[in-house]
Amino acid sequence: MSAPILLLKTKSSPQDGYEEFFTSKNYTPTFVPVLEHRFHQQNLAKVQHLFNSNAFTTTKDHTKKYGGLIFTSQRAVEGFASMIENADVFNIPSDPLVLYTVGPATARTLTTLRDKHLPQATIYGADAGTGANLAQMMLEHYNGLYPGEKPGLLFLVGEVRRDIIPRTLMDEGLGERRIGVEEVVVYETGVMESFEGDFGGWMQKYHEGVVWVVVFSPTGCEAMLRVLGLGPFASGARREGVFVATIGPTTRDHLRDEFGFEADVCAEKPSPEGVLDGIERFMKS
Repeated sequence: MSAPILLLKTKSSPQDGYEEFFTSKNYTPTFVPVLEHRFHQQNLAKVQHLFNSNAFTTTKDHTKKYGGLIFTSQRAVEGFASMIENADVFNIPSDPLVLYTVGPATARTLTTLRDKHLPQATIYGADAGTGANLAQMMLEHYNGLYPGEKPGLLFLVGEVRRDIIPRTLMDEGLGERRIGVEEVVVYETGVMESFEGDFGGWMQKYHEGVVWVVVFSPTGCEAMLRVLGLGPFASGARREGVFVATIGPTTRDHLRDEFGFEADVCAEKPSPEGVLDGIERFMKS
């Protein structure tokens, strides 16, 4: 078998694309949950009210307020899905609805949700890779759908997020191409109390040989570095064979800017294929 890979994330259910892909490539993936997510029920109720009050539908009395939604995290999709599944009343928009997403995993989850509840929706941006790329793609795509006056977009986010998408789309210099974005926090995130102990236990198990640690979020980076004795927590020579990969530039930059630590690999695409490609290219070099 190839080197063990510790994935600092909660295993997705019922299937996890990372487990399937890495196992098929003869790697041993291990999930170490880092984050504890709590859905913001009051704000999800507000989103439900927007659907039920025709904010996404043009009627004879008013034009619609929103033409689509933006998702850049799996948790936001899960919160949105839980709202729909548990709603006593949920009005499906009769107008076309665009669901913008930044990565293939989120796109897959959205596809399942769309097929079941939102037949008029289209999904766009699965190959964007980053929020910056998605924002540029949206400027072209959404302005193609609404070349003149246009409804806004609803961005379902966590309490910790970057502002690159709303800042890009709402730039005053865009003129008529400017797109209004309204953010709604639908989940909150914190580090699990058990993470540091769980992660430390796995590192003791893999105390010899090569091991890869894949980081999916800025949250938990400090605890990870503390266990590994890296960055500001380094107390001696770095243990050989321990390498760190990040899912994308947001987490890479957080490690660099906040802790002065440079990850060994930053995936070019936030996907199992992107992570493994980065790891294998690094090991060959």
